[in-house]
Amino acid sequence: MNYAGIYHRPESEFAFLYTKDLMRIRLQTARNEIKSVGLISGDFYTFAEEKWYHTQQTMNKTYTTDTHDYWEIEVTAPHHRLAYAFCITDYAGTQIFYTDQGIFEYEEDRLARDYLYFRMPYFQEIDRFKVPDWVAKTVWYQIFPERFYNGDPSNDPDDVLAWGSEKPTRENFFGGDLQGVIDKLDYLEDLGVNGLYLCPIFTSPSNHKYDTVDYYEIDPHFGNKQLFRELVEKAHERGIRVMLDAVFNHLGSSSHQWQDVILHGEESAYADWFHIDSYPPRYTAIPDSEYAKNLNYDTFSFNPHMPKLNTANPEVQNYLLEIATYWIREFDIDGWRLDVANEVDHHFWKEFHEAVLQQKEDLYILGEIWHSSQRWLQGDEFHAVMNYAFTDSIKAFFVEQTISISQMIFGMNRQQLLYRDQTNEVSFNLLDSHDTPRILTLCQGDKELMKAVLTFMFIQKGTPCIYYGTEVGMEGEMDPDCRRCMIWEGQDEELQIFFKQLIALRKQFSEVFSYGTTTWHYDDDKKAFSLTRSYKEKTLIATFNEGESFGVEKDGRRVFGQKYHEGEEYQLLPHGFVIQEQ
Repeated sequence: MNYAGIYHRPESEFAFLYTKDLMRIRLQTARNEIKSVGLISGDFYTFAEEKWYHTQQTMNKTYTTDTHDYWEIEVTAPHHRLAYAFCITDYAGTQIFYTDQGIFEYEEDRLARDYLYFRMPYFQEIDRFKVPDWVAKTVWYQIFPERFYNGDPSNDPDDVLAWGSEKPTRENFFGGDLQGVIDKLDYLEDLGVNGLYLCPIFTSPSNHKYDTVDYYEIDPHFGNKQLFRELVEKAHERGIRVMLDAVFNHLGSSSHQWQDVILHGEESAYADWFHIDSYPPRYTAIPDSEYAKNLNYDTFSFNPHMPKLNTANPEVQNYLLEIATYWIREFDIDGWRLDVANEVDHHFWKEFHEAVLQQKEDLYILGEIWHSSQRWLQGDEFHAVMNYAFTDSIKAFFVEQTISISQMIFGMNRQQLLYRDQTNEVSFNLLDSHDTPRILTLCQGDKELMKAVLTFMFIQKGTPCIYYGTEVGMEGEMDPDCRRCMIWEGQDEELQIFFKQLIALRKQFSEVFSYGTTTWHYDDDKKAFSLTRSYKEKTLIATFNEGESFGVEKDGRRVFGQKYHEGEEYQLLPHGFVIQEQ
């Protein structure tokens, strides 16, 4: 038995309260080596009296990666405290006793030592990782406001261009605004989405608004506070939540705080608001680039117009926390998406978490982090992160064709095993955004492939997001090209109907997709696979084909599909899939 493959960590993603009374426990073992795992558990105060260490509960193997298997079980405890250990049996019949103090032979003498067991000393409800219930039922729609719709030409920038008349750049403007979003709420409601993620809307000189100047004002080219209030209220009337984008890592260089530093240097009242090595702040511009060299102050990347905030400074903390609570308190927003979240200190995010949830206990806190994020997802900072790492595996198989089905599954599983189930259930799943090439472009214009990969993403754990225009066939390379003007004339109506059906499917079976178990069957050589999603009394079986045509047995009521011929069975063509409800 490979002892090095065995791992468990108490009070982590390996052992956590899922609900007030239910604890979920995971164990890692080397792949394909262990036949069974039994959980030995009970109240440590009744250990000697009840001798519960003679009883085991069978754990289920629920996840597999290329290197490990993972076993899980859900348990409760009458007195809300638990001691536990594991009996691990390999295929040769060898048994070991895995405890808080190491691995021992499975024998009575060891089992009877109460000090060896892992502990959950008490089910502390205040410490349990909680997420807003509504998020798992949400299908998001991301809007880059400057490019969605021009609802009020009177607030256009002076150098505004005709809608869609040129390729998007980092400098040009086309006049999209908040009135445009309000005007299209009926369109969004008809599409079926029930969450709007708006890229930054605060005062800024740029078209992307990630160089904020004034967090308390709506950019005048987008509208004003009264208009934003109307947007939130009308969205809420339609059952649509609204999430704003906060850029708390840095300020725009035209902000009054940074300009005061430029004017007064180290004598400025805001000198300690930033990370400045020497005075005056300076840099060397790089021609035809938004970046610079020889910076003597910290910035976002090497952009001299985005000086980094010192969030360890109490004045900065108070300033940002007041902003964060202001938009909740005054306008009833439903979530904050936090830009460059991984470059801001954990201390600040803990303060942020407490402050915003005091204003609205079911507010959604989403961090922009592209890599492993355990430190931010312990229950006292974010609810979830933008799940690029999860969907990267999906794109690598379906779109790039650089990995096999099994490697895709292993990659997806590896990401989910980093976190508690609560996080996985509300992770923000997306295939494209304002920061990436559009999914149809990645699919080289193949809409059937795009439909397959989107459908596959929509049936995973996590809350799915559509980037504006994907539903009507918009394309675009890496930003800024992915920020083209929304197509309102000559839309792909057939594709739009597909999206309405996909969104309806997700909402109809949201509990199955959010909370259900997942069982895989796949053939790497044939590039074909199926996954079974089950929750309570409902079971869905989805079969996908990215290889040669093959037959799929009819096993229930077909609820969704594409590219198949129906006879005694479903004949799946390349990029075909069928989803059946048993």
